[in-house]
Amino acid sequence: MSILNRFLIDDQGQDLIEYTLLLAFVALASAALFIGGGASVNLIWSVANSELSAGAVSAS
Repeated sequence: MSILNRFLIDDQGQDLIEYTLLLAFVALASAALFIGGGASVNLIWSVANSELSAGAVSAS
């Protein structure tokens, strides 16, 4: 019974698990932001490319 009580009361290593879970959450949130931001960057790149192509045609 003493071993079981010590096991239940012992909280050594709890901080490591909490920080690991927090790091995993931050990694998932940043990955979601990068995926969402990728579409915006692609759209901006396409618009800039179209404008530059139109400018090159107008200049020649």
